[in-house]
Amino acid sequence: MPELPEVETTVRGLVPVLEGRRLVSVEARRADLRYAFPPDLRQRLTGARVTGLDRRAKYGLIGTDRGDTMIFHLGMSGKWRIDPAEIGTHDHLLLETEEGRRLALNDPRRFGSVDLVPSDALAGFPAFAKMGPEPLGDDFSAAYLAEALEGRSAPIKALLLDQRIVAGLGNIYVCEALHMARIAPRRAGGRISRPRLAALVEAIRIVLMAAIGAGGSSLRDYARPDGELGYFSSQWRVYGREGEACHCGAPIRRRTASGRSTFYCATCQR
Repeated sequence: MPELPEVETTVRGLVPVLEGRRLVSVEARRADLRYAFPPDLRQRLTGARVTGLDRRAKYGLIGTDRGDTMIFHLGMSGKWRIDPAEIGTHDHLLLETEEGRRLALNDPRRFGSVDLVPSDALAGFPAFAKMGPEPLGDDFSAAYLAEALEGRSAPIKALLLDQRIVAGLGNIYVCEALHMARIAPRRAGGRISRPRLAALVEAIRIVLMAAIGAGGSSLRDYARPDGELGYFSSQWRVYGREGEACHCGAPIRRRTASGRSTFYCATCQR
């Protein structure tokens, strides 16, 4: 599933094609993805000019001069394709700009979603209403994390994946950040010292920025809007490396819970 760096990479890839451009055609080629397209999507977006693109957690945001923002989620297999040579079976939403550029939202598994909400009501959008701060934003700090985790006995990995605590973190990058910060994924969140939380916040930022710089990870279904695959997977410290040697020489281990794998080094991470 595309995580925060992949969505950030996607949004950045759409900016040169969409920002400041007027949409002259909007076509939903089926009624739904994970759930129905907004019934008035075409009417509200056709003729609108894109005023800006942004990201909230794992959602992409496309704002318009009509006071509406289109919110998209890539689900399990979604991606945007820029100027595709042909429109395929899984290209479910098409946008065309006044310059003749075409974008196709491609989603073979249809676990993605598209919503259209008033821009001034974004904070109240159900998926955003109870989200924690962005991990790359100023509100995410060791002080914030210490307060959010105070008294919590749940494993730190599970807490970091809780979108109410911090928005947008996913399995790959939490595994990587915990290894960089030398914190065991099963350690109780409320028992981690403030200095170690500061190291964790810094590790999360470093890992995410490195992943964004590399264009994300080459996941099975994910590709950047230009069709290229990200290469951050070549930099993974522990994720997907069960049995291989950690930089300390100890073998990387894998633990599975609720269908999700955790990769870690029992020697480095305490």
